[in-house]
Amino acid sequence: MNKYINVAIDGPAGAGKSTIAKAAAKELGFIYVDTGALYRTVALSAQKMGFLDTLTSESKQDLEKLFASSKVELRHIDGVQAVLLNGEDVSSLIRTPEISMGASNVSAIPAVRAFLLDLQRDIAKTNCVIMDGRDIATVVLPNADVKIFLFASPECRAERRFKELIEKGESVMYEDVLADVNQRDWQDSHREIAPLKPSEESIMLDTSELNLQESIDAVINIIKEKI
Repeated sequence: MNKYINVAIDGPAGAGKSTIAKAAAKELGFIYVDTGALYRTVALSAQKMGFLDTLTSESKQDLEKLFASSKVELRHIDGVQAVLLNGEDVSSLIRTPEISMGASNVSAIPAVRAFLLDLQRDIAKTNCVIMDGRDIATVVLPNADVKIFLFASPECRAERRFKELIEKGESVMYEDVLADVNQRDWQDSHREIAPLKPSEESIMLDTSELNLQESIDAVINIIKEKI
């Protein structure tokens, strides 16, 4: 086993990966790496430049401009992960439904994935990490010591997301949130590059019937058993 322990957690949008992985990392003394936040930040950068909705693999000029103008960083300040875009903390700006869908779109672009891949791997080489995303076990960290595929039913994930948005004061309909969850699932699982799927070594963890603390405990127990 490597000097630094790497844990890969994959799963669909809204499964609670970030919250669960963050809590597990804190409990175990690992660094938490939210790869979804990186893709959201690239999407935010494209939005600021005015071409998020039209960005594709063929948009070579826009992609070149995006990469040249986007310095994406992860920093841990007092144990809390902050995401920086060109030195600005954008941690709160990347959590809107529009940026969420935009992240799914940009993550399907090979050049974007290559742009962020080295950053993710470099962090894992020099730290004990829990990294979550869509293709961590299959592409980013194929040699991870522990691989978990964390999921829940679309209805359960939509309900959680709906309550979260309502608590933030946003005016949303559950049906619209569910439609977004189903669309995101389809996009993530059908993209040509690194589609969402469990690796052969991944331990499947369904959190549909688990509360947050039970989900955190289940992930920690899996990690401890493996290492």
